[in-house]
Amino acid sequence: MATLSDIGVAAGINLLSAFIFFIAFAILRLQPFNDRVYFPKWYLKGLRSSPSRSGAFVKKFVNLDFRSYLRFLNWMPEALKMPELELIDHAGLDSAVYLRTYLIGLKIFVPITFLAWAILVPVNYTNKALELQLRNFTSSDIDKLSISNVPDGSDRFWTHIVMAYAFTFWTCFVLLKEYEKVANLRLQFIASEKRRPDQFTVIVRNLPPDTDESVSESVEHFFLVNHPDTYLTHQVVCNANKLAKLVKKRKSMQNWLDYYQLKYSRNNAKRPLMKTGFLGLCGKQVDAIDRHISEIDKLSNEIAEERERVLKDPKAIMPAAFVSFKSRWGAAVCAQTQQVRNPTSMLTEWAPEPRDVYWQNLAIPYVSIAVRRLIMAVAFFFLTFFFIIPIASVQALATIEGLEKELPFLKPLTEVKFIRSVIQGFLPGIVLKIFLIFLPTILMIMSKFEGFTSISSLQRRSATRYYLFNVVNVFLVSVVAGSAMEQLDTFINQSANEIPKTIGVGVPMRATFFITYIMVDGWAGIAAEILMLKPLIFYHLKNFFLVKTEKDREEAMDPGSLGFNTEEPRIQLYFLLGMVYATVTPALLPFIVVFFGLAYVVFRHQIINVYNQEYESAAAFWPDVHGRIIIALLVSHVALIGLLSTKHLVQSAPLLVALAVLTIWFYTFCKARYEPAFVRYPLQEAMMKDTLERAKEPNFNLKPYLKHAYIHPIFKDNDGEVEEEFSNKLEDESVLVPTKRQSRRNTPVPSKISGASSSSLPETVPERSVP
Repeated sequence: MATLSDIGVAAGINLLSAFIFFIAFAILRLQPFNDRVYFPKWYLKGLRSSPSRSGAFVKKFVNLDFRSYLRFLNWMPEALKMPELELIDHAGLDSAVYLRTYLIGLKIFVPITFLAWAILVPVNYTNKALELQLRNFTSSDIDKLSISNVPDGSDRFWTHIVMAYAFTFWTCFVLLKEYEKVANLRLQFIASEKRRPDQFTVIVRNLPPDTDESVSESVEHFFLVNHPDTYLTHQVVCNANKLAKLVKKRKSMQNWLDYYQLKYSRNNAKRPLMKTGFLGLCGKQVDAIDRHISEIDKLSNEIAEERERVLKDPKAIMPAAFVSFKSRWGAAVCAQTQQVRNPTSMLTEWAPEPRDVYWQNLAIPYVSIAVRRLIMAVAFFFLTFFFIIPIASVQALATIEGLEKELPFLKPLTEVKFIRSVIQGFLPGIVLKIFLIFLPTILMIMSKFEGFTSISSLQRRSATRYYLFNVVNVFLVSVVAGSAMEQLDTFINQSANEIPKTIGVGVPMRATFFITYIMVDGWAGIAAEILMLKPLIFYHLKNFFLVKTEKDREEAMDPGSLGFNTEEPRIQLYFLLGMVYATVTPALLPFIVVFFGLAYVVFRHQIINVYNQEYESAAAFWPDVHGRIIIALLVSHVALIGLLSTKHLVQSAPLLVALAVLTIWFYTFCKARYEPAFVRYPLQEAMMKDTLERAKEPNFNLKPYLKHAYIHPIFKDNDGEVEEEFSNKLEDESVLVPTKRQSRRNTPVPSKISGASSSSLPETVPERSVP
C-alpha cells in the first residue's frame, strides 16, 4: 500500500518529467529548423514563412539569442491571449468547444476542491477508525484523509451526504450554463459561417432497386417529383475502394522511389539495392530504382483498368447519392423528413462536409449495417470483459507485494526506500498506460467496420466505446480487483458478514493508485504532448529522405488533427474519478485540478499553432460530453450508497437515491431543451440564412459550386480539380432523361430534353448507352 511519502516521490518524479519536457520543448521550438514542426498550422494557412537568419551558417539551424531561452515559459501566456471568438474563426468551433471541456473541469472541481478540503478532510482526519477498528486491515497514510477513517454509524456521515448534494447541484448548474452556451455558439456559428456544400446537401441511402432506371436517373426523377421547387443536383456514390487502395499503394511506391533516387544522387558510385522478399529482409537482391519504376508502371496500368471499370460498370454504382438543393431550407426539409412510405427505404440525413466523408464506408450496403453493428456490439462486450483478467493480473503484479511474490529475487532491491517509493507510486499507473496503448486503434477499426459514413461519427462512436471500456476496466476493475487482491488475507480470516464492510472501506483505498495514474497519464502525458517528439523525428526523416518540392514539405510537416476519439474519453475518466472521490477521498482532487489546468494551456497552444482541423461538425459531440459527465455523477451516487451501506447508515440510501433521480431528471430536461440544436436544423434559421444570402448575392449560381463538391477524392487531381474523364461522365448524367418506367404517374414535371410533360412521352423510351 502506497504511503504519503510514496505519493510524494511519484509526484516529484512526474513533476520533474513534466518540467524536463517543457524545457526540451522550449529549447527545440526556438530552433529555426524546428519551426515547421511546432508552428505548422501557420505555414499551412500561408501566414508564416521559414525564419531567415543572416550571418554564420550555424544561425540557420541554431538560435544563438540566449535571451530568448530565458523566456522559455512565454508560450503559456501567449496561448491564453487569443479570445474565444477569434479562436473559433482560427481553428473552428469543434476545437473551441473541446477546450471548453477542460474549462468545465476547472469550473467544477476548483470550488469542489476548496469545499472538500475545508470541510470533508478535517471531518475525515479527526477520526481514528482505521487505527481502532481495523488493526488487521492494510491501509495507507492517505486513507486517513478519506471516508474510511470515519467510524461506522457516525453522524459525521451526514456531512458527506450534504456535500454530495452540494457537489451535484454545483455540477448540474455548471453543466446547464455550459450546455446553453455551447448550443448558442453552435447556432451562431452555423448562422455566421460561410457557404459550405454540406449546408445544401443530404445523403440518401438504401435507394430502392429499379429495373427500368439507373440509380442516377431514379434519384433525379424522385426528387424532381417530390421536391420540385428545391432540388438542384445530385452525385451518385461509386465503389472506388479498390481504386483508392491501388492509388495509395502507388503513392507509397513513389515515396520509396524518391528515397532511393535521392540516395543515388548523393552517391553515384553505387546503385541502391533491395531484397524482394518479406519486408525487404530476404529474397533476391535487385536494383531498387529499377524495381520501383517497374512496380509503379505495373500499378499505373492496374489503376487505369480499375478506373475504367468504375466509370463504366453499372455495378460500381452504389444505392446511395449526395443530393443538393437550391436552399438550406430545402435541404433541411429533406434531411429531417421521411421520404417514402417504407421507413427503411430512401433514408435521408445531413451530408457531412466533404472533408468529413469517410468514402470507404459509402460502398457498404445499408442492409448489412445493422448486422455489422450487432457483431461489433458483441465483439466489444467480449473485448471489454476479456480484458478484465489481464488488467487485474497486471495491476496485482505492479505492486511491491506482487513483485516480491512473483519475482522473489527482486526483494533486496524493493527494500530500498527510494526504489520502493518509485514502484508503489509510479509503476502501477505506467503499466496500465502501456497495457492500453493499442486500444484506440482496435476501437477505431471496429467503428469503421460498423459502416459510419463520416470521420466525425467514427470518432464519436470510438470515443463512446473507449469511455465505456475505461469505466469498466480502468475504474471498476482497478477498484474492485485491486482492493480484493490487497485484502485477500483479511477476507480469508474473517466471517462472511464482515466482507461487505471490508470492501466498503477498501474501495476508497484505491485512491492512491488513481493518483499515480493521474500523474503518469495526466501530468507527464500532457507535458509529452507539447514536446511532440514523434512528429519532430518523422518530419526531419521525411525532410531529409523524401522532400523534393514545397508540396512534399507541407505533407511532411502536416501534424494531423486532434484525436477526439482518444482525448475526450481521457478527459471523461478524470471527470469520473473526480466525481467519485470528491466525497470519498478529497485528497485526489488537487491532482485532478492540476491536470485540467495544465491540459487546458497545452491544448490551447496546440490547437492555435499545431493541429490542422480535419473536419468541422459544429460541436456535434457536445451532447456526448454532457451525458458522460452525468454518468460520472450517477456512478458517484451509486458508489456512495454502497459505501455508506457498509457503514451502518442504511437510512441515508433514500436521500442518495433521490439525488440520483434528480440528476436523471436534470439530464432529461437538458436533453429535451438543448439537444435538438445538435441534431436538427431549425427551418426558421435556414430560411433566414437563405434570405440574407440571396439579398447579398442575388446572381450567385449555386449549381457549379455544388456540382463537384461530393466527388470521390480519387477522381480529383493534385490541385483538387475533377479529372476531365469523370467530369464528362457527370455531364452526360446531369441531363434528365425521359422515364423508362411503364407507369408515368411518378414523373409529372416537364422533361429537360423535350420540354413536354411526362404524359406526352411514349410508353417506353429506348435505353441510352452508358458512357
